[in-house]
Amino acid sequence: MSQLPTLETERFVLRQINQEDSKEIFEYFSMDEVTKFYDLESFTKIEQAEELIRRWNQRFENNQGFRWGITLRSESRLIGTCGFHGWAKNHCKIEVGYELSPEYWRQGFMTEVIPKINEFGFNTLGLNRIEAFVEPVNIGSRKVLEKVGFKEEGILKEHFYWRNRFVDTVIYALLKKDFEMG
Repeated sequence: MSQLPTLETERFVLRQINQEDSKEIFEYFSMDEVTKFYDLESFTKIEQAEELIRRWNQRFENNQGFRWGITLRSESRLIGTCGFHGWAKNHCKIEVGYELSPEYWRQGFMTEVIPKINEFGFNTLGLNRIEAFVEPVNIGSRKVLEKVGFKEEGILKEHFYWRNRFVDTVIYALLKKDFEMG
């Protein structure tokens, strides 16, 4: 795949992220409420957003991941991103990740977007399993995953180390057979 395919839902266009999006990404990644459950510190310089975009695009170029910019159909301004990383090709599984600018929280946006990228994962990438790792106190993200069909499988104790501490994560998964039935 030489170019990230554009995906569309009723309200959104999911497109390639480019350096012109760095202003929007910097704006919301500089907010502590956005990075609270992210494995990076809040941004203080636009260059951090530019570097993140480079990393996301390198993962795609190296066939390691996919990250789409989320835009409203009515405008091209980025309001968040979503995608896949941690691709274990030999196991036909990948990890989903996403974030959204806080002004768009609690409006059902991610519950419309995530099924579209799941469809891409199962039908185009040939995945059997899509996973998500969420801190137990991240209730918003947990609700999103449950609404789109992910099942909680358990808590992984001290699973990640970030911000100078070990954190537990709840593992969620969606299997292809459950996605097709849903």
